[in-house]
Amino acid sequence: MKEKIRLFLTDQRTVLWLWIIIAVTGMTRFGHGRDNNFLIFKQAYWHTVDQLPLYIHYPKEYFDLFLYGPVFSLVIGPYAIPPVWIGMLLWLVALTLFLYLSIRHNVFTRYQQIFICWFCAHELLNGVQMQQFNIAIAAIILLTYCLIEKEKDFWAAFFLVLGTFVKIYGIVGLAFFLFSKHKGKFIGSIVFWAVVLFVAPMVISSPQYIINQYQEWLNVLIHKNADNMFSHGTNISLLGIVRKISGSSAYSDLWLIIPGLIAFALPYLRLKQYGNEAFRQTLLASVLIFTVLFSTGSENSTYIIAVVGVAIWFTAAPWKRNKWDIALMVYVFFFCTMAHSDLMPKFLREEWMKPYGLKALPVVLVWLKLCYEIYTKDYNKLKDCKT
Repeated sequence: MKEKIRLFLTDQRTVLWLWIIIAVTGMTRFGHGRDNNFLIFKQAYWHTVDQLPLYIHYPKEYFDLFLYGPVFSLVIGPYAIPPVWIGMLLWLVALTLFLYLSIRHNVFTRYQQIFICWFCAHELLNGVQMQQFNIAIAAIILLTYCLIEKEKDFWAAFFLVLGTFVKIYGIVGLAFFLFSKHKGKFIGSIVFWAVVLFVAPMVISSPQYIINQYQEWLNVLIHKNADNMFSHGTNISLLGIVRKISGSSAYSDLWLIIPGLIAFALPYLRLKQYGNEAFRQTLLASVLIFTVLFSTGSENSTYIIAVVGVAIWFTAAPWKRNKWDIALMVYVFFFCTMAHSDLMPKFLREEWMKPYGLKALPVVLVWLKLCYEIYTKDYNKLKDCKT
């Protein structure tokens, strides 16, 4: 019986159906304003077609602001045309399958694929319930890495530019540049796709309109950064923890971002480790985690990106994980992925987790442990030590 259960839980089909069920459960948020994010996305397409301003309030259509780049209007287009409930269902399934396939067809072992999918299932649910594109951002970063590993730099550049033009986050794919064996081709491909994706939305609108909207996008992101500072719903990050606990708005986030960038970049000096796949995967994990921890725009639903990184960190190591590493993963599961759910006691959720952005804390600890390992471990010597 135990063997049958094990085989069932480690079957790719089980995981796939679990994720599809999670995607479909997102439809419980349909109606009564709980599908607001999808309405924002859907209307972005029609606003682009009608050449209306993208970055202003439309209180009769939805609340909050649209914050993605103009090219997103093409991404959401196929889901904006059908009736809302059909479009939303297709959107949720498409996001989920996109991330699933980016894991399933990556350079991970079968064990890694299964572990990542199970460990990230609840965080996927968080993203699905908010209809968030962050699920796709995680997939885009994974695919940028994967395609560079497979020497398909042209398509790696496509995903890098797409992610950047939609939500800026995609630019972190440049962190894999040094792993490319075709750097000239990669740079040329980035330029090519930047031109194509900049021009593409003009097909359903006009050149002047799209140029103006890119300018407005930059302006709204600058203002949004200031609004995020003490928000309970955003700045759930390392930056947010320090900001919200200190209660100070007097200092610049650069005091944390610059040391963070240095800590992030130091492993790139270990040139002899580049040839080791576990080392490169650990850097991939660092990219996914860093993207969330050092962004003031990080929300509850953004953590699908970071939690995928945590799972990769845990499984990539070419040595057996110890009890402290396992304890860290348990901490991440209960105090990060469950942080804003009803499974977290209400007084903890409302009085501590949300006001101080403490959902980020377990991931901060993992990233610090990751940094220690990637600075000190010789992955080449340890590559045969995993059991």
